[in-house]
Amino acid sequence: MNKSIFSFYVLKAGLLVGTLDILAAFLQYFIKTNKDPLPVLKFIASGVFGKEAFTSGNSMYIWGLVFHFIIAIAFTVFFFWVYSMSPSLFKYRLLTGIVYGLFIWVVMQFIVLPLSNAPKMTFRPLNAMLAAAILIVCIGIPLAFLADKRYKPVKK
Repeated sequence: MNKSIFSFYVLKAGLLVGTLDILAAFLQYFIKTNKDPLPVLKFIASGVFGKEAFTSGNSMYIWGLVFHFIIAIAFTVFFFWVYSMSPSLFKYRLLTGIVYGLFIWVVMQFIVLPLSNAPKMTFRPLNAMLAAAILIVCIGIPLAFLADKRYKPVKK
C-alpha cells in the first residue's frame, strides 16, 4: 500500500468526521441556548489557553477549530492504525462504530478534559449520553465504514 495515498485517505476521513462532529456540537449548542455557537470553539481553545480563551479576540475561534481538527484527526489515525493491524476484529461495522465512539467519549471525558485547562463542567447523565451519541454517529460509525471500504479486498 502506498503510504502517501493512505495518509491522504486518513486525512480526508479525519477532516470529514471532524466536520461532522463540530457541526453537531454547533447544532447542539444552538438548540440548547438559541445563541451563536461560536463559543464552542473558544471552549475548545480554553483547553490550552484556559480562561484567556474566553476573553481574547477572534483568534481563539481559529485556535479552537485547529485543536478540534487535530484531536479528530488523531482519533482517526489511531482508528485506522488499529484497524490495519487486524481488520477481522472489526467485522461488524455498526458495532465497531458504536464502541469506538464510546471509546472517544471515555478518553475525552476522563483523560483529555481533566488534563486540559478547560473549565470543569458538572457531570450530567443526559449531557453525557448526548455527547457520546454525537461521537458515535459523527465519528465512530463513519470511521468504521470508511476503514472497511479502504481495506476491503478488491473483487476481481
